[in-house]
Amino acid sequence: MKRFILAALLAGGVAGLAQAADKADDAQLRAAIAGSHRSSANAARDNWRHPYDTLAFFGIKPNMTVVELSPGGGWYTEILAPYLRDNGKLIAAGPAFDPAKRGTVAFKQKLDANPAVFGKVVQGVFAPPSTYNFAAPGSVDMVLTFRNLHNWIDAGGDDELKGVFKAAYTSLKPGGVLGIEEHRLPEAMPQDPKTSSGYVHESYVIRMAESAGFKLTAKSDINANPKDKADHKGGVWALPPTLANRDQDREKYQAIGESDRMTLKFVKP
Repeated sequence: MKRFILAALLAGGVAGLAQAADKADDAQLRAAIAGSHRSSANAARDNWRHPYDTLAFFGIKPNMTVVELSPGGGWYTEILAPYLRDNGKLIAAGPAFDPAKRGTVAFKQKLDANPAVFGKVVQGVFAPPSTYNFAAPGSVDMVLTFRNLHNWIDAGGDDELKGVFKAAYTSLKPGGVLGIEEHRLPEAMPQDPKTSSGYVHESYVIRMAESAGFKLTAKSDINANPKDKADHKGGVWALPPTLANRDQDREKYQAIGESDRMTLKFVKP
């Protein structure tokens, strides 16, 4: 919690420091993060990804209905599923299962392999710009997405990101939260419209979310990394864990660590 650097914002500008929704320690969340069901490779990244502080910053509670947009390999699913299993609901919103697509096969296998942890996860279909059938309108307490915005921008630019934010807004109850973590591009650097580096301007994300009706209530430097200058050959994938440049400057990238990331909390009025 000490890592929070928050700012409460109004539509017209900064209004002062924001308070975390609830600073009480969440033992259930810590237990989910410490669970033996998590892969060792995923757990090894906790020092960079800060799952407890990130989810606590968003204000997650174990009785919520939560959507995880584009869960990928399930890094956060491993934490969210057991945390919400007994009293809440997790909707993992991604492409429909397709035996010809390795990503959907791997994710299904992950869920099926451990029903005690993942047995209650609901899979919603989310394949922008064509399909957003992940939740009924006004039925969700929180929508979360981690390191995905650049993919949607690359696929369809502003229009696709607007579509994603509109779908999230529609699914949320009034007062519901949209939580975003994304690789952050310094504002002084030009943003490629295709986000080929994987980095995105924070100001752009805020503007696009607000255009969908959301209000930015707080932002945090939980996932900030001042060593990352976002100027790497191969973009963000040059850094751990991908290390796309293989042995070229490997020690340099390992010393930088994982990317500098924005962590933003929006609310549906």
